[in-house]
Amino acid sequence: MRVCRTAALGIDVYACPECGEVTEIYHSCKNRFCPTCSWRDTVKWAEKVKEKMMCIPHRHVIMTLPHQLNGLIKHNEKLLYNTLLRTSADTFKDWMLEKHNLKPGIISVLHTFGETKDYHVHVHMIVSWGGIEKVTRLLKPIKGEFVNYDFLKNKFRKKFEDTLFSLYENGELRHDFKNIISLRQYINRINRKKWNIRLELPMDVPEKVVRYIGRYSKRTCLSEYKITKMEGRKIGFRYKDNKNKDINGRPIEKEMEMDYTDFFPRLLQHVPLKYFRLVRYYGYYSNSGSIPEEYLSKFDKKENETTTSEEENDGNNHELTDSKICEYCEKEKIYIHTVFKSKNNPEVINYRRELLNRKALFKKTAA
Repeated sequence: MRVCRTAALGIDVYACPECGEVTEIYHSCKNRFCPTCSWRDTVKWAEKVKEKMMCIPHRHVIMTLPHQLNGLIKHNEKLLYNTLLRTSADTFKDWMLEKHNLKPGIISVLHTFGETKDYHVHVHMIVSWGGIEKVTRLLKPIKGEFVNYDFLKNKFRKKFEDTLFSLYENGELRHDFKNIISLRQYINRINRKKWNIRLELPMDVPEKVVRYIGRYSKRTCLSEYKITKMEGRKIGFRYKDNKNKDINGRPIEKEMEMDYTDFFPRLLQHVPLKYFRLVRYYGYYSNSGSIPEEYLSKFDKKENETTTSEEENDGNNHELTDSKICEYCEKEKIYIHTVFKSKNNPEVINYRRELLNRKALFKKTAA
């Protein structure tokens, strides 16, 4: 990540065949925790996924686990992350099938952080507000926006608890409980407060849904632009205080300053688990090929080129694509070679495309 988009990872050199204008494109680290790479991957992913969404309203849903479970979750990260993603999606799938006889499409994204980067495990979901009827195969939206929150909260809680007890009985759960009774007492204490579910108003396809997909998907927990201070032992960053809002109803932005010995452990606890899929697909979105073509959203690429607004990129000013079109001749530039430069090696290594196929390379002294 520290050498992302520097000469150490390599530079692809392209040139215009007409005027010789040269473009250098730096290689990225492709780390999921890299602020730059995660943003670019998010935008590409959003562009790809929006074309597979059903042409009905969607709702942004947030389902949060109680903080009292944090200790147990940290001992069983992969196990309980999987449980949260599955049970939250099943809650809406079952409810929509029982009440409306519809099978929805759901895109779920796991987050483990809050605004102040504390440990806050929750899942963001894009839920189609309607779906395809099982028998008639007709696409139908749900009329109205009202839901019984208490019913959904209890359904979500029971599904998660049932899985938790099943994991305990099967010996898969790492814990310090003496027996099943102590586990039940632990859960009962947590259940004195209702579990938290938040549903935002239905959004029409495509622009509003795509905006939420981009914002709540694969991005890292802290963007570089939010870091306001790095002096001595102190590091400061901006965050939104959702409990205090301005006259327009928007969260007030504040700054938090921490010693680096506190900042880095807080930040690094959110590094994604190796090979863990943070984004999951459920219902009809788990197999987009099963959605009839006429039910998919139609996007005009020219009209949607500007969907990445300042609000969406949230301060990331990185270019989304590296232009390979000559601004003078308007012709596509041709790949010339790739350059690697190391601190410990004074030489520059050039790999030419035609030579790479024969596993050959040549070196030349750096100018």
